[in-house]
Amino acid sequence: MNNPPDISPAQHETEQYAHDVSKHVRGYLIVGGTLIFCTALTVFLSYVNFGSQKANVSVAMLLAAFKAGLVAYIFMHLSAEKKLIYRVLLFTGIFVFALFWLTYLAWYDPISH
Repeated sequence: MNNPPDISPAQHETEQYAHDVSKHVRGYLIVGGTLIFCTALTVFLSYVNFGSQKANVSVAMLLAAFKAGLVAYIFMHLSAEKKLIYRVLLFTGIFVFALFWLTYLAWYDPISH
Protein backbone atom coordinates (compact mmCIF):
# COMPACT_ATOMS: atom_id res chain seq x y z
CA MET A 1 0.00 0.00 0.00
CA ASN A 2 1.40 3.38 -1.04
CA ASN A 3 1.36 6.18 1.47
CA PRO A 4 0.34 9.60 0.07
CA PRO A 5 3.21 12.08 -0.11
CA ASP A 6 3.40 14.66 2.63
CA ILE A 7 1.74 17.96 1.71
CA SER A 8 3.60 21.10 2.65
CA PRO A 9 1.67 23.93 4.35
CA ALA A 10 2.16 26.20 1.33
CA GLN A 11 0.79 23.55 -0.99
CA HIS A 12 -2.18 22.99 1.33
CA GLU A 13 -2.93 26.75 1.33
CA THR A 14 -2.77 26.81 -2.47
CA GLU A 15 -5.19 23.91 -2.72
CA GLN A 16 -7.53 25.54 -0.19
CA TYR A 17 -7.42 28.85 -2.12
CA ALA A 18 -8.19 27.06 -5.40
CA HIS A 19 -11.09 25.27 -3.75
CA ASP A 20 -12.49 28.55 -2.38
CA VAL A 21 -12.27 30.24 -5.78
CA SER A 22 -14.04 27.38 -7.52
CA LYS A 23 -17.09 27.98 -5.28
CA HIS A 24 -17.39 31.56 -6.56
CA VAL A 25 -16.83 31.03 -10.29
CA ARG A 26 -20.56 30.95 -11.08
CA GLY A 27 -21.10 34.28 -9.32
CA TYR A 28 -18.14 35.81 -11.14
CA LEU A 29 -19.54 34.65 -14.47
CA ILE A 30 -22.95 36.15 -13.65
CA VAL A 31 -21.36 39.47 -12.70
CA GLY A 32 -19.20 39.38 -15.83
CA GLY A 33 -22.30 38.76 -17.94
CA THR A 34 -24.06 41.64 -16.20
CA LEU A 35 -21.13 43.93 -16.98
CA ILE A 36 -21.15 42.88 -20.62
CA PHE A 37 -24.90 43.53 -20.77
CA CYS A 38 -24.45 46.95 -19.16
CA THR A 39 -21.69 47.79 -21.64
CA ALA A 40 -24.01 46.89 -24.52
CA LEU A 41 -26.72 48.98 -22.85
CA THR A 42 -24.28 51.90 -22.61
CA VAL A 43 -23.57 51.65 -26.35
CA PHE A 44 -27.29 51.44 -27.14
CA LEU A 45 -28.12 54.43 -24.91
CA SER A 46 -25.39 56.50 -26.55
CA TYR A 47 -27.63 56.62 -29.66
CA VAL A 48 -30.71 57.69 -27.67
CA ASN A 49 -31.41 61.39 -27.27
CA PHE A 50 -32.78 62.15 -23.80
CA GLY A 51 -33.59 65.75 -24.67
CA SER A 52 -30.30 67.45 -23.88
CA GLN A 53 -26.62 66.70 -23.64
CA LYS A 54 -26.83 67.11 -19.86
CA ALA A 55 -29.46 64.41 -19.59
CA ASN A 56 -27.42 62.12 -21.85
CA VAL A 57 -24.32 62.62 -19.68
CA SER A 58 -26.36 62.04 -16.50
CA VAL A 59 -27.72 58.72 -17.78
CA ALA A 60 -24.24 57.65 -18.87
CA MET A 61 -22.76 58.58 -15.48
CA LEU A 62 -25.45 56.67 -13.57
CA LEU A 63 -24.83 53.53 -15.60
CA ALA A 64 -21.05 53.93 -15.26
CA ALA A 65 -21.39 54.37 -11.48
CA PHE A 66 -23.47 51.18 -11.28
CA LYS A 67 -20.84 49.24 -13.23
CA ALA A 68 -17.99 50.63 -11.12
CA GLY A 69 -19.83 49.76 -7.92
CA LEU A 70 -20.43 46.23 -9.14
CA VAL A 71 -16.76 45.77 -10.01
CA ALA A 72 -15.66 47.16 -6.63
CA TYR A 73 -18.15 45.09 -4.67
CA ILE A 74 -17.51 41.75 -6.36
CA PHE A 75 -14.11 41.73 -8.08
CA MET A 76 -12.35 43.92 -5.51
CA HIS A 77 -13.97 41.85 -2.72
CA LEU A 78 -15.56 44.76 -0.89
CA SER A 79 -18.40 42.42 -0.02
CA ALA A 80 -16.17 40.79 2.63
CA GLU A 81 -14.55 43.90 4.08
CA LYS A 82 -14.88 45.42 7.52
CA LYS A 83 -16.82 48.54 8.50
CA LEU A 84 -13.78 50.84 8.21
CA ILE A 85 -13.56 50.16 4.47
CA TYR A 86 -17.20 51.16 4.05
CA ARG A 87 -16.62 54.39 5.96
CA VAL A 88 -13.70 55.27 3.67
CA LEU A 89 -15.78 54.26 0.64
CA LEU A 90 -18.67 56.42 1.83
CA PHE A 91 -16.37 59.42 2.22
CA THR A 92 -14.97 58.80 -1.27
CA GLY A 93 -18.49 58.55 -2.71
CA ILE A 94 -19.50 61.83 -1.06
CA PHE A 95 -16.36 63.47 -2.44
CA VAL A 96 -17.07 62.21 -5.97
CA PHE A 97 -20.70 63.33 -5.70
CA ALA A 98 -19.48 66.79 -4.63
CA LEU A 99 -17.21 66.98 -7.68
CA PHE A 100 -20.11 65.96 -9.93
CA TRP A 101 -22.27 68.60 -8.26
CA LEU A 102 -19.62 71.26 -8.93
CA THR A 103 -19.59 70.21 -12.58
CA TYR A 104 -23.39 70.45 -12.67
CA LEU A 105 -23.26 73.93 -11.16
CA ALA A 106 -20.64 74.99 -13.72
CA TRP A 107 -23.10 74.17 -16.52
CA TYR A 108 -25.43 76.85 -15.19
CA ASP A 109 -22.79 79.49 -14.43
CA PRO A 110 -24.11 82.76 -15.92
CA ILE A 111 -20.57 84.20 -16.19
CA SER A 112 -19.36 81.55 -18.62
CA HIS A 113 -22.36 81.95 -20.97
